Amino acid sequence: MLDLEDLKQISAKGISVEQVNHQLDEIKNGFPFLRLDSAAAVGKGILVPDPEEVETYSHAWEDYKRNGHQIVKFVPASGAASRMFKNLFAFLNADYDIPVTDFEKVFFAGLSDFAFFDSLNAQCKKNEGKDISQLIKDGKYKAIVSNLLEKKGLNYGQMPKGLLLFHKYADGPRTPMEEHLVEAALYASSAGKAHIHFTVSHDHLALFKKKVAEKAGKYAEKYHIKYDITFSEQKPSTDTIAANPDGMPFRNDDGSLLFRPGGHGALIENLNDIDADVIFIKNIDNVVPDRLKGETVKWKGVLAGVLVTLQKKMFSYLQLLDEGEYNHDQLEEIIRFLQRDLGCRKLDIKELEDAELVIYLKEKLNRPIRVCGVVKNIGEPGGGPFIAYNQDGTVSLQILESSQINPEDPVAVRMFKQGTHFNPVDIVCATKDEKGNSFHLQDYVDYSTGFVSNKSKNGHDLKALELPGLWNGAMSDWNTVFVEVPLITFNPVKNVNDLLKEVHQ
Repeated sequence: MLDLEDLKQISAKGISVEQVNHQLDEIKNGFPFLRLDSAAAVGKGILVPDPEEVETYSHAWEDYKRNGHQIVKFVPASGAASRMFKNLFAFLNADYDIPVTDFEKVFFAGLSDFAFFDSLNAQCKKNEGKDISQLIKDGKYKAIVSNLLEKKGLNYGQMPKGLLLFHKYADGPRTPMEEHLVEAALYASSAGKAHIHFTVSHDHLALFKKKVAEKAGKYAEKYHIKYDITFSEQKPSTDTIAANPDGMPFRNDDGSLLFRPGGHGALIENLNDIDADVIFIKNIDNVVPDRLKGETVKWKGVLAGVLVTLQKKMFSYLQLLDEGEYNHDQLEEIIRFLQRDLGCRKLDIKELEDAELVIYLKEKLNRPIRVCGVVKNIGEPGGGPFIAYNQDGTVSLQILESSQINPEDPVAVRMFKQGTHFNPVDIVCATKDEKGNSFHLQDYVDYSTGFVSNKSKNGHDLKALELPGLWNGAMSDWNTVFVEVPLITFNPVKNVNDLLKEVHQ
């Protein structure tokens, strides 16, 4: 099945033949669906801090920052913007020349409200000899779109989403990358320094570095801060092999094997390389202008305050267990903390002898921890907070995607549909143990939570293997806490017309 050239190709990627064969088996056999206990809800896995608790957690975070801890803002930014413009690409290829669909009409009606309008207008003048208003009068709508999306113009169809102009300001428009620089200064800095790490695609790395170099100084001066900005790419060793519908390796036209990026779950490798006490994770497109940043900054501080408060307690319990100076009442207290505050339950825990119980408690406390902001469900596609069974028989809080739910199980489907909250990828995490040693994050991945999707290349069907998602299976064996945050903190840009919403104006 694999020849000498295949073996060379596999080795060059840093992947073993055993891994490739294992991936082909996974594509052939699929993955088990997760067994759900219930959807998480307020009072059942989701914390809703009252005003006094908000104040307490905010102060806890401010105190923590003053103690010189290393804080990093981790921003997955490798996505190209092409999906944002799917409707406009369709318009370019349509057999009509004027806006017909509601989407097209909204786009052109709001054109002057986009932050990229002036840049687009300049490109139209340069390439078409006319400004946007004249092109519209002439019915040349497609010329405007081609100057937005294609290489001759702004090339937004091929640009990374993080470098598009999102928001207008008096001193010039800003990209999401710049908004993340500002956010880092406001809630993720310590000792006058803000550390930010962007994961970017190889094709966009040079451009990203260039734009960051151009802009960072402006915000460093404005917020009296020093930036330490680093980058990484998704590692070739995390790519997965593609297969034909019959399960055999899919081959490119030149006969080579086709490997595809393994999805955002591959970034657990990049996250593992980050040396920090606290790491904020937030998607590149979930940003707002300065006038609305107050709530974002406030609730990031709350999430981080919950994290460091819980971690302090975890460390004290681990120290107690390590010293062996505990009594039965203290063990009961730790069990209650694990169940109530960390949402992790072992159904037969009362059957454990004290020695077995201590081993179990240490194992569950001595893990990476994440605090995830969740918002009330507004019908957005994506993952939600659930209580699920783990492979060791315990039940814990998990972020689940629809692909992990058995569509043939009506009870599970109903649970998923009736979930009250949604995960906007608003995560604060700690990846070091009580002694300051970094956890090896790959040890906490549930590798049985990947999934297989149907794709195509050059008109040929193929099966693609997605690794366990970064905030799903890749963090399955972490301690997880859910905190309800206001909807105003969740403002993703999935299509270009989202930029016309009031929160982005």
